[in-house]
Amino acid sequence: MDLEGGSSKITKRESWRTVLLLAYQSLGVVYGDLSTSPLYVYKSAFAEDIEHSETNEEIYGVLSFVFWTLTLIPLLKYVFIVLRADDNGEGGTFALYSLLCRHARVGFLPNGQLADEELSAYKKTENFVRVGTSGDGEVAAVDGSRSRAATGLKRLLEKHQVLQRLLLILALIGTCMVIGDGVLTPALSVFSAVSGLELSMAREDHKCVEVPITCVILICLFALQRYGTHRVGFLFAPIVIAWLLCISMIGLYNIIHWNPHVYEALSPYYMYKFLKKTQRGGWMSLGGILLCITGSEAMFADLGHFSQLSIKIAFTFVVYPSLILAYMGQAAYLSRHHFINSDYRIGFYVSVPGKLRWPVLAIAILAAVVGSQAVITGTFSIIKQCSALGCFPRVKIIHTSPKFYGQVYIPDINWVLMVLCLAVTVGFRDTKHMGNASGLAVVTVMLVTTCLMSLVIVLCWHRNIILALCFILFFGSIEALYFSASLIKFLDGAWVPIALSFIFMIIMYVWHYGSLKKYEFDVQNKISINWLLNLGSNLGIVRVQGLGLIHTELISGVPAIFSHFVTNLPAFHQVLVFLCIKSVPVPYVQPEERFMVGRIGPKEHRLYRCIVRYGYHDLHKDDLEFEKELVCSIASFIRSNGSAILNNVSEETGNEDEKMTVVGVESWLHRVDENCKSGDPHCSSPGPSEQQQREIQSPVVEAKKKVRFVLPESPKMDSAVRQELRDLMEAREAGMVFILGNSYMKAKSGSSFIKRMAINMYDFLRRNSRGPSYAVSIPHASTLEVGMIYRI
Repeated sequence: MDLEGGSSKITKRESWRTVLLLAYQSLGVVYGDLSTSPLYVYKSAFAEDIEHSETNEEIYGVLSFVFWTLTLIPLLKYVFIVLRADDNGEGGTFALYSLLCRHARVGFLPNGQLADEELSAYKKTENFVRVGTSGDGEVAAVDGSRSRAATGLKRLLEKHQVLQRLLLILALIGTCMVIGDGVLTPALSVFSAVSGLELSMAREDHKCVEVPITCVILICLFALQRYGTHRVGFLFAPIVIAWLLCISMIGLYNIIHWNPHVYEALSPYYMYKFLKKTQRGGWMSLGGILLCITGSEAMFADLGHFSQLSIKIAFTFVVYPSLILAYMGQAAYLSRHHFINSDYRIGFYVSVPGKLRWPVLAIAILAAVVGSQAVITGTFSIIKQCSALGCFPRVKIIHTSPKFYGQVYIPDINWVLMVLCLAVTVGFRDTKHMGNASGLAVVTVMLVTTCLMSLVIVLCWHRNIILALCFILFFGSIEALYFSASLIKFLDGAWVPIALSFIFMIIMYVWHYGSLKKYEFDVQNKISINWLLNLGSNLGIVRVQGLGLIHTELISGVPAIFSHFVTNLPAFHQVLVFLCIKSVPVPYVQPEERFMVGRIGPKEHRLYRCIVRYGYHDLHKDDLEFEKELVCSIASFIRSNGSAILNNVSEETGNEDEKMTVVGVESWLHRVDENCKSGDPHCSSPGPSEQQQREIQSPVVEAKKKVRFVLPESPKMDSAVRQELRDLMEAREAGMVFILGNSYMKAKSGSSFIKRMAINMYDFLRRNSRGPSYAVSIPHASTLEVGMIYRI
């Protein structure tokens, strides 16, 4: 018993050590943006709408608004409610939308299958109320009122396509505003940090150096993105901790030294007095007060890199009290200093003791860079999710860390963000307009999260619909108040996120629309498998040596490009695989569940279909690794099919009796990876003799690299199965060819002007974006493109 108690204590100690380590790391990744908000909140709130008077009613009212906004939105809404709505540990706007797509058929991926619902990541998590089976075999019932509410809302969404489009548009709006925030936050944070120079030099000199220094820092920041966060990430947490310690100690000093009774302003009564006195000006100043919660969405968006408990601990015990002390300290100082010669005298640095301003300035600039880095990385991550789920043109994605998959770098988007960020900095040149723009982007994302979260409460958690209405009315009304105050400043900078979101929204929706229309055309014009089988035993075509991979988005039937190909060139390879690589609305797909393999026609035809499933956070393998896993999965299918060992999930994909079987990527074949030159006698691998094994070598390899598969001699293996495996190996040894469709999208005659514009724009985007990820590095000699014109 003592031993068991001791081991239990050790396990708990290790688990808490892990949680605390994650909480420490989250400070540098998640809270960099939120922790730098004291640099510009008061300055933005008192920009023009209200003035600081000797009665202190304005500064006390702003402090009360800041306190209750930080308490209700980040602490109550995100920490205690929204963080629970994770998608297998992942968070963000698309995580919520992914949950809704799985619990109601409102998804935008047209090639979904029933077998996708059997994925381990597809199933409901422990947070959800689900129907289970009791120990005696009886089915446990779910509360009737809850199930009726969820069922009714589900039927309503599935019945009306208009509601499905509105739900998609809502998710895309939130995504576009996140991208806009990736442009505005670095400019606002770095510019506000550099503005500390205004108290150390003349006003004229400061205006000459503030913008150039900010632009230089931003250029360096975006130029360093290609190296990845992991190279300097170990410095992030200490910088943010130093900054939080700095602002909390300065705040505590100002409270004790200048106004110990400033805590009275935390009463909500001061919010009422503030609005009563300032009226319209106070309401408009809410757009600046809103900036105190800038970066709160990162707690949910970056959930996949940490744990719920670690993020809650870091915010509740470190970030939240530090920010409250910082804002109270600024208010205490300003309550005893009413000299307002110009707007910059209300900023953060004026409350910093003179001897500490230069060290604080250096720490503030570093903290602003850390916060900007987190926002930029988050923008890359959400664009990757959109691209994986068919809502953004394919772009080059580089994974900068071998350990942390979430750290990605997108070169094209990086330079676009840099140009836009510099344009905002040079164009506005003050925190007022930048704050108005950033505030609108932030509150819009929060409103979208609130709307999607209310649906998750009913559809996924099966809670009472009244609870969901209370959630959206309470938090939605607060955010709508801030939204209205930000939107009224449209001409004073708030137009920037709207313009950026409108541009990205058009791009994303056109890509989604064009992808759906292209898939519908493929479905309507696909060739039945019976047409292919009626060609005869040899399919009426010359079979050449090699393994042919025909890329298609169809999950059943023969794509039109194949019939177009064989009609003009009646020959194809001895082994043919119809390859479909698709995304499913889950963050990750387990390796043993990734491949679904089926046979088309009799075994003698050597025709297979392989469906490869990826989640929106999955890493796509390079061509060599993908080729190895593909061959292994087909070989495992052949062996299991011949041995009648079908323990995996199967499903019929069409009306042509085509069955698919889930096959793991781990093969029973003996794989040998060697780095050696051709003809090197040391390249031979130990094992059976040449009469007892067959070896295949990848045709798509780099110099000095070989990949071999060994087929062991097994007396239990059926001769037909062995022959089929031998044909597969011989085909791969002869060479692998990718047959890709190169389609030209044209609108049908008589189409409306808007449809023609959308199709033409989609065709332009598709031609100027990257091809399939697995086919990026395939040699041109191994690629065959088949051109077709799509009349849509």
